[in-house]
Amino acid sequence: MKAETIEAQYIVETPLDPREVAAVMAGEQSSGTFVRVAGETDALRARAAAEVVSVTELAPREAPSLESAYLERKGVGGPFRRARVTIAFPTANMGPNLPTLAATLAGNLYDLGEVTGLRLVDVALPQAFRMRFERPRLGVAGTRRQVAIEDRPFFGTIIKPNVGLRAEEIADLVDLLCASGVDFIKDDEICGDPDHAPLAERVPAVMRRVRKHSERTGRDVMVAFNVTDETDAMRRHADLVEAEGGSCVMASLNWCGLSALQTLRRSTPLAVHGHRNGFGAFSRHPALGIGFGAYQALYRLAGIDHMHVHGIGGKFSDPAEEVASAARRCLQPLAADAPEEKDAVLPVFSSGQWAGTMPATHEAVGSADFMFLAGGGILAHPDGPAAGVKSLRQAYEAIASGVPLEAAAKRLPELQAALGFFGK
Repeated sequence: MKAETIEAQYIVETPLDPREVAAVMAGEQSSGTFVRVAGETDALRARAAAEVVSVTELAPREAPSLESAYLERKGVGGPFRRARVTIAFPTANMGPNLPTLAATLAGNLYDLGEVTGLRLVDVALPQAFRMRFERPRLGVAGTRRQVAIEDRPFFGTIIKPNVGLRAEEIADLVDLLCASGVDFIKDDEICGDPDHAPLAERVPAVMRRVRKHSERTGRDVMVAFNVTDETDAMRRHADLVEAEGGSCVMASLNWCGLSALQTLRRSTPLAVHGHRNGFGAFSRHPALGIGFGAYQALYRLAGIDHMHVHGIGGKFSDPAEEVASAARRCLQPLAADAPEEKDAVLPVFSSGQWAGTMPATHEAVGSADFMFLAGGGILAHPDGPAAGVKSLRQAYEAIASGVPLEAAAKRLPELQAALGFFGK
């Protein structure tokens, strides 16, 4: 990869020659259009045109994944050829402009008449370009410092019920969870600034309890307040959290967008907890959308500190290897030529997680650098939230010692109860 280019990898489906379609893609997203225009000189093309780096054909399909009125008008049918296409875009075309980078890498490509499937799979970018964008304020190491945890995963939970509790009721629950031993508590993604628990009331009420817990025990619990809103409101919400002594805010990445996340990152020193709810709409169909490799690159350029990756063995549709790959990717250098890793984001596992899903999670990550969020796995433990938290810690300690959970549970009642209740 050249130092002055970004390489984007796609999976393309088309009844036409994939090499010709790749050339159309490169032209459409750089200096060209469907015909050569005045002013499109050879010198300009040499400076600004994207380059097709490689086209590798894959197994074809008999039927198209998506319809195309363009192909129908031309009477073009199958077979529908599939290819892995890599295109290099000059970084000078977009500069340090994150929305324009996204528009360049994807933009109108999904609407091209020549394709019956197109997926942006991954993005490779040079360190010099990466350094023109935001970096995490806390990331993995800073989050560890904030909550004084060095050698194990972070164990956390989500406010449940998702929505409906009033501010003082949420504060009561946070008080209970702090006493139960959690490291991290977050709002649910659908609880932003509701009438029954507005952030103006919820943040002070919750932080009073968190501060008292810290004064009493010396332990800081990180709370991620959901500040998802329009951009100026997000900044005001983050300012309130900071003024109350908080350390983290959460935002729904897909519904706020890249620009709003950049603005939030630039305006607050707090950790930004990136929730990817809605990601399935972009990723779930294999012939359409955007893969996690490309997705995480864009939002890491916005400077987030934590990134949701779903969970292994949980309630969502992701296969285990896809979740594992996403978590490992969060911990890798963002730039292809980064000299060392200083911008890792903390992978966050959630969705149906409990002590029994911990072994697969730890094996997937290969280290203790992850956050493990268990909503029901803590709050629905048959012996209460404190026992739920203990069951997670016991599970991790067994894993770290090389002891199977079932064997460890014989002497650990909280873990035994979790296995018996959630493992049915």
